[in-house]
Amino acid sequence: MTSNGPSGSKPIDHLDQAVIDGQSGYSKPFLNLYDLTVYRGTAPLLWGCPPAVSRTLYDTEVGAHHMDIGVGSGYLLHHARFPVAEPRITLVDLNPNSLAHTAHRLRRYEVATVRANVLEPLPVPKESHDSVGMSYLLHCVPGSLREKGIALAHAAAVVRPGGVVFGTTVLTGGVPVSRSARRALRMLNKRGAFHNEDDHLEDLRAQLDQHFDRHDLTVRGCVGIFRGWTPS
Repeated sequence: MTSNGPSGSKPIDHLDQAVIDGQSGYSKPFLNLYDLTVYRGTAPLLWGCPPAVSRTLYDTEVGAHHMDIGVGSGYLLHHARFPVAEPRITLVDLNPNSLAHTAHRLRRYEVATVRANVLEPLPVPKESHDSVGMSYLLHCVPGSLREKGIALAHAAAVVRPGGVVFGTTVLTGGVPVSRSARRALRMLNKRGAFHNEDDHLEDLRAQLDQHFDRHDLTVRGCVGIFRGWTPS
């Protein structure tokens, strides 16, 4: 069952071109290949993070009322083991193709869609969700982690007390980056698909420190894997 969220049809104005570029590649044809390209391709082969890492993260952390920001193709939500038989899911993305594709894929659940820019406060009620997932999102958002870390604050604002925000992001500093990964990252940043030339592990840690009561941060390949909990 799918429905629009509180601002599912509200237009988004004054978007920065870099923000637009970061999500523009998610066309309908690409989304049909996304699982293979990302979770069987770039994530394990270039970034050094196999899909089992992300799937375990979701199985461990998703709540009964879950929000996903930057939904991609919905691969992780499709495979996730929710703690209840009938979870409620809010999909948040700037790209309408991703929202439509993922909502259709998850049509067996109660799903709401919200088109929004994660760099701005999210148009949903505060403290309304048990968990928020942000997988492979931050490296597509323009700015340094010191700037785009505000996305973590916006996610934390919609999580209930003691709830969790979790996700993954490709880093370029403070983590091992292979030669082939470095070449791919240069190309992706040049195209505007990625914006992570200055994304350092310690900057991610500092943002988690700033926006959460406590957090956990680990590394697999050049991917930062994070969990942050709001105060109980």
